[in-house]
Amino acid sequence: MPDNTPSREAQIIARQPEPRPTLAARLGLFDATMLVMGGIVGSGIFINPYVVAGLVHTPALILGAWLAGGAIALAGAFIYAELADRMPQVGGQYAYLREAYHPLLGFLYGWICLLVIHAGGSAAVAVTFAKYFRVFSHDAIPEKFIAVAVVLVFTVVNCLGVRTGGGVQSVFMLLRIVAVAMIVACGVRLIFSPPANAAQTSWFPLLDRPLSFDLVTVFGATMIPVLFAYGGFQTSNYVAGEIREPRKNLPQALLLGVSGVIVLYVAANFIYVQALSPAGLAATATPASAVMGRALGSLGGSLIAVAIAISTLGFLSQAMLSYPRVAFAMAQDGVLPSVFARLGTRSRAPVAAIALLGALISATVLLGTYEQILSYVVVMDWLFFGFSASCLFVFRARDARRGGAEQQAGYRVPGHPWTTGVFVAVAWLVVLNTIYKFPRNAGVALCILFAGVPVYFLFRGRARRPRSSE
Repeated sequence: MPDNTPSREAQIIARQPEPRPTLAARLGLFDATMLVMGGIVGSGIFINPYVVAGLVHTPALILGAWLAGGAIALAGAFIYAELADRMPQVGGQYAYLREAYHPLLGFLYGWICLLVIHAGGSAAVAVTFAKYFRVFSHDAIPEKFIAVAVVLVFTVVNCLGVRTGGGVQSVFMLLRIVAVAMIVACGVRLIFSPPANAAQTSWFPLLDRPLSFDLVTVFGATMIPVLFAYGGFQTSNYVAGEIREPRKNLPQALLLGVSGVIVLYVAANFIYVQALSPAGLAATATPASAVMGRALGSLGGSLIAVAIAISTLGFLSQAMLSYPRVAFAMAQDGVLPSVFARLGTRSRAPVAAIALLGALISATVLLGTYEQILSYVVVMDWLFFGFSASCLFVFRARDARRGGAEQQAGYRVPGHPWTTGVFVAVAWLVVLNTIYKFPRNAGVALCILFAGVPVYFLFRGRARRPRSSE
């Protein structure tokens, strides 16, 4: 007798409140593709290339790192497309982990998002803003002071309930893409009309050391800044239910968006290497300004610095608006203090949650260097990318137990289980290599993760929905 019991995912979706109609409900393929690209293109491409060049020292290895990172991101994008198709309205990775495994694992993801991934990622963007702000302020103000100041400004603004319109956020997104295009265009000019003092870049030898375990681990270490820069492809999951024909358009948007970002990133790094040389790239923390300065003089360096600084402000504005919703949702589930689920009387914003995130970002800026922040974020982000992708094995097994009737419905990852298995393995190899190369930084992140276990059991018995949040 066939089992007509609704799937667990279907039951979860059925319990969700009816989504409110928004402008995004009319998003087509182009808009969805721009959302994917906007979620990826942040501050990483404007600063992380110098970190990569500090680890490997030949053009082939530098560009190879960015191509490898792009391939990993593309594989992840397809996996997250199926996850979004299965559970489009239930909270992304937090829900996948909770429903596939155990509420504790979902809590730990939310916990580490709050303390490491969101705080560290936003801190890295704030530091990037500060580095490029100093280019046109002539180093008059200390870098960490600038970074903390901009975080505090956005904390106050969002606590007051001021929301940046979707059109403004789109302008910031486009500005990031335009900034990369400007670098590429000016770099092409440098390549075909080099100045007298142009850097000489040799494309041979291909490797900077013999084939060995050391080369493998060092190349693996380049994945920390590279995958940080490619992060964000999973954010399209949060709008899966608001895209027109999501089962058709979302996979296409992910393919086009991630492929477009790979082209932008590889082109930008080709320009960095060709215009500055690997040694010159490793020596400057603001490679975009260095390339523009060589192409157009001081005006070019200042122009790109302003564009990048403004685009990072757009990211921080969006982050301070959306990231506190993780603490808000966890407080509603009763696994964080109820104060974080309270809305301001006038602003109707989760003031306590926003203030908490602002404090955590500021503390991360003050306590860590840019490279340390990358290690914290990547080791936790990719640990949970692997866990989240593995949820597909659980969901597919449930389909099989129901006789396979639902296996063909909706978007499915091509090549599963092999492609999904490879992505999970690569994600966790990145984590292991990060622990191996940077044990102290990764150890701090792991200690923060395990500290969430007693916190979960402390609040588990209080799992009731706060009335003040309704």
